[in-house]
Amino acid sequence: MPSVIPLFDGPQYLEQGNAEVNQYITGISIDKVSDAGLVYEHACDWLMEQRHHENNYKAYRSELTTFFHWCFDVAAMSPAQLTRKDISRYVGYCQQPPAELIGYFNVAQFKADKSSGERSPNPAWKPFTGKKTLGQEAPYQLSENALKTKIAILSSFYAYLVGEEYCERNPPQIWMNHSRYNRDRKFALQQDDELPAFTELQWSYVMACAEKLAREQPRSGERSLFLISLLYACYLRISEVGARAGFSPVMGQFKRHPQTGVWSFQVPQSKGGKRRSVAVSKALLKALTRYRRSLGLTDLPSAGDTTPLFVRHRAAGRGRETGVLNANLGIRQLREEVQQVLEMAALEAREDGLDEDANAMAGMSAHNIRHTGITHDININRRPLSHVQADAGHDSIDTTSKYLHTSQIERHESAYAKVMDNLAGIDGN
Repeated sequence: MPSVIPLFDGPQYLEQGNAEVNQYITGISIDKVSDAGLVYEHACDWLMEQRHHENNYKAYRSELTTFFHWCFDVAAMSPAQLTRKDISRYVGYCQQPPAELIGYFNVAQFKADKSSGERSPNPAWKPFTGKKTLGQEAPYQLSENALKTKIAILSSFYAYLVGEEYCERNPPQIWMNHSRYNRDRKFALQQDDELPAFTELQWSYVMACAEKLAREQPRSGERSLFLISLLYACYLRISEVGARAGFSPVMGQFKRHPQTGVWSFQVPQSKGGKRRSVAVSKALLKALTRYRRSLGLTDLPSAGDTTPLFVRHRAAGRGRETGVLNANLGIRQLREEVQQVLEMAALEAREDGLDEDANAMAGMSAHNIRHTGITHDININRRPLSHVQADAGHDSIDTTSKYLHTSQIERHESAYAKVMDNLAGIDGN
């Protein structure tokens, strides 16, 4: 049985990255689970939301480490692939873990080298904690409360992944619903079918602010403008354009078909390890040309162009690329860049007296841009659902259909004119 490496340092160190953890995740991505780097980035983002709640952070990081160990080292499966039966297997593993993974005293998950200050995973840490009775190691037993806590933590994590569209279902919650614990309302997942998107007016503020940044701060603003445009036009997730262990997006992902001349953007690995090709609009090609000119490049990329898609303009100050120039921006940095534009747009709307729109925009994030692109294409641009489904990477047309929106007034007006018999009176009676 492989030893378990702690994956998540304390919140004050997590964003800096750790060389040993990065090496482990990269190895897993290459040899076993292709999207290990992506799900690890998601886990770090989720954990950072708990950085001000010390007890939650500690419990969550320990459970995620144990769960990822089982996914990566034992089952060799992506968390996006898991089903209710797989969660049952994981529960069984936790109830009867290998003896070498059971510890009987608490140790820190990471330790610092006294001379260099470098932090590294502590090999003495164990994912399962046993008890001693009269100085003797007692047989390991996972209590029902401990099991419910494990499942609740994983259910919460999967709820986050569903919101990020990393996966479409919550297998821990499904397992809970089919177990004897399903009557415990505390662990029920709140379902929310609403897919928030910017209105046309709100989106115009976003694009106007991005254009303004590009004019006033060309070096970083042009990058922000193209990032916003790409996410919207191709319905992309931040994780599909941000660098991570084992993946560095490049300009060559824009490809021109040699026979048809049609351009597309290739997503080599998306949710669940799938590949997809997204159709590129004339407007996006124009935005790409503008962005590349700002970088001193040719108007459009050639085949095999390895220029980073979103390049850092100054050396990184932290993380695994500290001091590196011209490296691809990671998921977290791109998300922050988008958020800056969205906050500016909300402020502009508020200054124009649009308080309700501003309040709605203030709660939006980069992921809502994907929802907006899909929603606008279906409801405004009238693209066929099947075309949008393919570009969005949805497994089912039912998922795409959720983006069909009509207002209450539109529904009332269309219902008001309905008749009971369309052929009534045709015979003159």
